Amino acid sequence: MKRNKRSEYENLVSVSDARKAKHIQSAEPTREATRDSAAAWRGGEVEQDLADALHQSESASEGTPPSNTVPNNCNSEYFKLLRFGVDSLYLSYPGELLPEVDEELKELKQVAQLLELHEQALAQYSINEHIFEVKSSGKGFFPYVLRDNAFHIQLSRSRSIPFAYVQLSSQYLTHKAPLDAEKSLQLVLKRLGKMEESANISRIDLFVDFVTSENMESWDRHAWVTRASAINTYSVEREFSGWMIGAGGVISCRLYNKTLEIKQSRKTYLLELWHKAGWNGYDPVWRLEFQLKREVLTQKGLGKLTEVMDNLNGLWSYATTEWLRLTLPNAEDKTRSRWPIHPLWGYLSSVDWQTDNNPLLPRFSSARIPSNEMIFRGALSSLTSFMAREQITNFDHGFAAYKLAFCQHFEEKSFNLGLSFDDFIKEKIAIKARQFNTILNRDIEAEEKAKLSKSATEYRKQSDGE
Repeated sequence: MKRNKRSEYENLVSVSDARKAKHIQSAEPTREATRDSAAAWRGGEVEQDLADALHQSESASEGTPPSNTVPNNCNSEYFKLLRFGVDSLYLSYPGELLPEVDEELKELKQVAQLLELHEQALAQYSINEHIFEVKSSGKGFFPYVLRDNAFHIQLSRSRSIPFAYVQLSSQYLTHKAPLDAEKSLQLVLKRLGKMEESANISRIDLFVDFVTSENMESWDRHAWVTRASAINTYSVEREFSGWMIGAGGVISCRLYNKTLEIKQSRKTYLLELWHKAGWNGYDPVWRLEFQLKREVLTQKGLGKLTEVMDNLNGLWSYATTEWLRLTLPNAEDKTRSRWPIHPLWGYLSSVDWQTDNNPLLPRFSSARIPSNEMIFRGALSSLTSFMAREQITNFDHGFAAYKLAFCQHFEEKSFNLGLSFDDFIKEKIAIKARQFNTILNRDIEAEEKAKLSKSATEYRKQSDGE
């Protein structure tokens, strides 16, 4: 059987028109090793920019001022920048949880802890367009956890810690810029408690997605000059997948094959954005990502989200010139700090974070819905297993027989549970709806009427002196 030779990623997303981009004027090293051409390249514009950036970072005693950078529209055979931005954002809000919200979430958490799945399906909390799943357990000092595809919210009733600790999802941040996403989060949190301050930042992950002709296995761990002690390499099915530097520290770095990672994470929404930036659908896309925790941010005098967003250039300069550098080791020079910058690192460290030319996804759903691939792969396996067992090869005949056998099997099962077939199916849908954040299983209007009736009954008892 003949198959069309197409990229695996082109099968997921159609190729968008590639945008035009300019070539940078500095010399460009070849894939094979940049050691021979490094000397000439180091005399170019990018290396001078890096020297300026390093000088600015070293002289910054207060905060982190922006560094000099090369244009982000560089589009060369050696290096192509696709997109850059904030991948994950963790925020905390001093304040107080509303008493009525505390009481309702306490009840919903108990519902989530019930043994029967169809009873757990009612553990949901609706705010605006969000239908949050209420988790059965808290996390640490936060007794309540609400989650959908946009926000992972942890809530506390204690005044000694923030009332809300929130992770904004990476997918949501491909739809809205960080400050806009935080404004949407505020609308949710105002329904849950009283915020006393603007958002404090607990962690931010900065990334750059790029394509390069550089051989990403051409250097070893000695080429990394870093303040971190841990340097690790990784592979997937014997294919080199990347580096992890400084794992577990207040600042850490990953340089990894993002296209390879997508095969596992299923974050296929990134493909559309890469195509818009001119990706051809075949070349591996690599990601350089820095995770910066609150400790390192406050050392730079950056505690609020707005302060961090105003100083991204300085943070990137610190991460890529002071905390970590990829170099061309010189065996004749024992002083590692003097080793020349690797040409690839020259491009990566010079990204200009003051520009904002990243395309955003026009659509986003706060529901955590599974893909068609995931749903129908399981359905196909079930159907073909049934047809093979029954020795049926005609699809129409097999599908009809499968449906009949399916209904007979679950009608018997629902009868044994004391349910009608329709009620049995509705229960199963409700369980998935809570998991996917798609359907509100609770009858809010009926619940409100019940509360009013209960309040009226208690009032009459008090009035009658009972």
